[in-house]
Amino acid sequence: MMTPEDPNTQIKQNAETAPDSSATRLWNKRTARLVPYVPGEQPRGQTFIKLNTNENPYPPSPEVLNALSNFNYEQVRLYPDPTGLSLRQAIAAYYGLTIDQIFAGNGSDEVLAMAFQAFFETVDGPAKPEQEIVFPDITYSFYPVYARLYDIPYRLVRLGDDFTLPVADCLAPSAGLVLANPNAPTGRAIDIAQIAELAAADRNRLILIDEAYIDFGGESAVALLPDFDNILIIQTCSKSRALAGMRLGYALGAPALIEALRRVRDSFNSYTLDSLAQAAGAAAFGAAEWFERTRSLIIQTREKTARALRDLGFVVIPSSANFLFVSHPKISGADLYSRLRQAGILVRHFNQPRIKDYLRITVGSDENMAELIRVLQRLLV
Repeated sequence: MMTPEDPNTQIKQNAETAPDSSATRLWNKRTARLVPYVPGEQPRGQTFIKLNTNENPYPPSPEVLNALSNFNYEQVRLYPDPTGLSLRQAIAAYYGLTIDQIFAGNGSDEVLAMAFQAFFETVDGPAKPEQEIVFPDITYSFYPVYARLYDIPYRLVRLGDDFTLPVADCLAPSAGLVLANPNAPTGRAIDIAQIAELAAADRNRLILIDEAYIDFGGESAVALLPDFDNILIIQTCSKSRALAGMRLGYALGAPALIEALRRVRDSFNSYTLDSLAQAAGAAAFGAAEWFERTRSLIIQTREKTARALRDLGFVVIPSSANFLFVSHPKISGADLYSRLRQAGILVRHFNQPRIKDYLRITVGSDENMAELIRVLQRLLV
């Protein structure tokens, strides 16, 4: 499992929640053995150029701001629509799907967690290959956290040395396949033909495609949904629609898959999505001009920054996301992360053997990235 950035930083962040050692006796065995996911640092009290959590550098669309300013706050005393109907209608219209092919939730992480519960099984004793779910050894580090939380056996597929996915290794029998496309933290994407090949290999296993970054490159698997009822796509409004603070995620798939997610949700909380978030989300899917303009700007900035980084001697992995995954032969990832932080720039470092010398750098505004390059020029002298 990937371990997040500088552990000393994280220890300081988590000090306020350090447990009373005597009360840990009340934990159950599952809680005691958990290693939780640690999100990227959200700094307090110091101003940074924040390039560590893949947030959008641009404000939400005018349509979203208008929906928020005109929101009827009388609704706050009432429970929100548990079905998220208006939001789901907006999403369905955007993708050309039907309303029963859409599930909306409180961020894509929560939707992913519900999918793990809905489709993958706990196994008593040693698991057979066909009982294990599969995901890459370098990918979104929440996947192994979910698997351990729900006691789901899993195995890892090793990415190539260039971080490409060996699709043939994913064809072996399994209980399900979980792929981030584009992948995190590498930014590499696989094409839709490869996803179709994986889905066709065994129609009795779920192919879960996490498309958090798909709007910045690659090809969405939405086009495959008419032909494959074993593909579930999960997306987010946090990145390309600049709504990370609203916590809006959604799933696209066959009606039976959507119903499974609804059953899981309604078994612990029918109101996962608040009224304000639903209004903002519905407005976001109507903001076509803003969406196309800002994602194009982010892609242009990404490519310009990638060229500048290569000119400085960095190895830059081709990215289809709103971040770059880079390393430099003359300085370790941990050292460069620390120096950038001291210079007021936050990036993400993963202390895992295969990628410990890489940094993941969010694509910010042109001004943010120009300052990053200026600082790196000084640091690498």
